[in-house]
Amino acid sequence: MILHGYFRSSAAWRVRIALQLKGLTVEHRYQHLRKGEQLSPEYLAINPQGLLPSLILDDGAVLTQSLAICEYLDEQYPEPSLRPSDPVARARVRAFAQVIACDIHPVQNLRVLKALQARGQTQDDANVWARDVIDGGFDALETLVTGQTGPFAFGDTPTLADICLVPQMANARRFGVDLRWPRLSAIEAACLALPAFADTHPDLQPDAE
Repeated sequence: MILHGYFRSSAAWRVRIALQLKGLTVEHRYQHLRKGEQLSPEYLAINPQGLLPSLILDDGAVLTQSLAICEYLDEQYPEPSLRPSDPVARARVRAFAQVIACDIHPVQNLRVLKALQARGQTQDDANVWARDVIDGGFDALETLVTGQTGPFAFGDTPTLADICLVPQMANARRFGVDLRWPRLSAIEAACLALPAFADTHPDLQPDAE
């Protein structure tokens, strides 16, 4: 398999974590987002959205969108499972992950930030909006995991919820958010004690700057 990513892409980091948790080895290729390499004709032939990550399977099939890739990996390589077997618990894990992937993270996407600036917003304006979205989203996430037992978001083993949370915590720091959520911080610490989370950190990637 081949994973196209970028060291600071939180969506690509999610997939790196999932691969590590599954014990899977892939070839890594890098598209420099700030240089626009994801918009090259060669990469657009792989992912017509020009977004990261993309996972090319052994048979040449291409998967896009980090949550879809993670769920594919969980179905093809079921141990360790990234989603609870109980339907209600599984829906809660998916909901937590989607709060991040669908509602919080897009506002910090480089493409969105550039579009705001092109429409007259300053970098400071865009960053304030990003912080506000993270702040409100993290309030909701903290409530969603209140009362959950275990060191991770939903129990004793990492799930898709944790895979989404850890990169978003790093994003929050990058945008200067005061991390005032004790349960989210405790979950992050438990995750980063595992090699699958720590070794895939953006700062440790070959393309890191």
